[in-house]
Amino acid sequence: MAIDPNFEENRDHEGQEHDVDVWGPTDPPEKLGIRGTHVAVDFDICIADGACLEDCPVDVFEWVDTPDNPESEIKANPTSEDQCIDCMLCVDVCPVDAVDVDPGRAGRI
Repeated sequence: MAIDPNFEENRDHEGQEHDVDVWGPTDPPEKLGIRGTHVAVDFDICIADGACLEDCPVDVFEWVDTPDNPESEIKANPTSEDQCIDCMLCVDVCPVDAVDVDPGRAGRI
């Protein structure tokens, strides 16, 4: 199942972690929610294959530890989403559709 492109309306904003917005529900280590706003990664489906990190020309993502998560113990966190140039490479290369980019969401919260 792909990331919900309407997560802003369908999920609660639970605050920030590593300076990135977190959208619930969260119940670590199993449920981690969605991270980011302009560039969003669904941590619950991210398998940490690294394609988004490798292909992003402006280094939006960095690894963050997610110990004991059933999908992977690291995730691609959009820590520099303000640098995103909306090229959509990360969206195109994610094998599980865990990434969504929407410039209309930038700067909202």
